[in-house]
Amino acid sequence: MESKWLEDFISLVETKSFSRSAQLRHVTQPAFSRRIRSLESWLGTDLIDRTTFPTRVTPAGLVFYEQALDMLGQINGVRELLRHDRVTAQTTIDLAVPHTLSLTFVPKWLTMLERDFAPINSRLLALNVHDAVMQLVEGGCDLLLCYHHPRQPVQLDAGRYDMLVIGREALRAYARCDQDGKPEYRLPGSKDLPLPFMSYTTNAYLGRMVDLILADARPGLHLDKRYETDMAEGLKMMVLEGHGIAFLPESAVTRELSQQQLARADEAGDWDIEMEIRLYRERPSAARPGKPSVARLWEFLSAQCQPAPRCPVSEK
Repeated sequence: MESKWLEDFISLVETKSFSRSAQLRHVTQPAFSRRIRSLESWLGTDLIDRTTFPTRVTPAGLVFYEQALDMLGQINGVRELLRHDRVTAQTTIDLAVPHTLSLTFVPKWLTMLERDFAPINSRLLALNVHDAVMQLVEGGCDLLLCYHHPRQPVQLDAGRYDMLVIGREALRAYARCDQDGKPEYRLPGSKDLPLPFMSYTTNAYLGRMVDLILADARPGLHLDKRYETDMAEGLKMMVLEGHGIAFLPESAVTRELSQQQLARADEAGDWDIEMEIRLYRERPSAARPGKPSVARLWEFLSAQCQPAPRCPVSEK
């Protein structure tokens, strides 16, 4: 049995909805249903009455719900106990961050914190967006830093998680510069001569953002996909080699733009999108107060980011 099955079942009992719980647990509904089935198979009894709507818990499920709360509490308690035993546990802040932000935004952000707040001890977990979110949901980190867009939102329960907008990021098309400092490729391309396109994989968050750009593009873009990866840094290197164009976060190409290695392939500015850079934490409670170092940092950032629509840490 996996502890996440207990969390799934507890969520299902509390929401009485497979779709809502799947959303909160950041998995597809079929995957969520399979995990509940796996838990029932492991226990050897039905926990959910699937003949009724809305979802109803069986008598065995009601008994197991109380036990699941106790078991999960014990598991989390042991983890917290062992973490407290580490000398640096309460002074080290664990950050879950998507790969791109870990390379571009985080180093400058930490420099700002050292200057304006205080030096902090941090441990960075560089992951894809989904796995970074799951680290926060499953208690594997103190803070989650990620991109957010209203049409591709990070769906975390506002009743359980606090959020700050600490920056903004533009996603645009870039191409290698020619000898005159001009882009070798320019959007929108043509039907007869589509532009070689360096693409994100379908599971990448930035790939879904590019899909929004392409869906909204008027006129449409003519692109010939030649390469794909889930890493923005990998796409940038392909563009620098002259293989084609790619949509890249602005912060990932600052140096290359200043050195005229790359240039915008959409000089009219018609094909880009802006994302928020958000910071999340689990809201402190009596049962889970969180680390004092995280609380102090959050208080500082709240004062910095709430008064103005654009947080000063987003400045390049």
